[in-house]
Amino acid sequence: MQARHIPNLISGLRIILVAPLAWLIIGHRYDSALLVFAVAGLSDAVDGFLARRFEWRSRLGGMLDPVADKLLLIACFVCLGWVGLLPAWLVGLVILRDLIIVGGALCYHCLIASFDAAPTPMSKLNTFTQLLLVLVVLVNQGLWSVHQSLVPLLVLMTAITTVLSGLGYVGVWGRRALGVRPRPRSDDRP
Repeated sequence: MQARHIPNLISGLRIILVAPLAWLIIGHRYDSALLVFAVAGLSDAVDGFLARRFEWRSRLGGMLDPVADKLLLIACFVCLGWVGLLPAWLVGLVILRDLIIVGGALCYHCLIASFDAAPTPMSKLNTFTQLLLVLVVLVNQGLWSVHQSLVPLLVLMTAITTVLSGLGYVGVWGRRALGVRPRPRSDDRP
């Protein structure tokens, strides 16, 4: 293994952390879940730093890192919803947004053109609010109680940024789709 593969290895290990994190949340072991969540967050920071600092970026890493982040967040939302710490409607909204984005990206790629997706500022804000919500819920259950209005406020902020970022992606890629000619099919070529 070459040193330039370390960020990809770290992202892969973060994907592996999804299962124990989900198991800990479902088992109501919130302090341990918080520790695993913190390790995953730290690993995200480390692999990003290494990739940028040493130019160890790769196409695989460009896919693994966001997939690891998304799997981790979705697992947390589903499990926290399962144990009743997050409202089911919010879990559904977060999952629906991601399905719409992934479905739209696949359609765009297959029907129109290849692309390199980059997160929008609203999407980054949404990811931040989702992470903060998971962190606060786990801290509230595992370490100490937070102010009673903090979790409902973060639920509202997460819902708003989820809707706005989802609509933002639909708008941006919808406009691009309308402005780009579809790629020719193999049976249309001479």
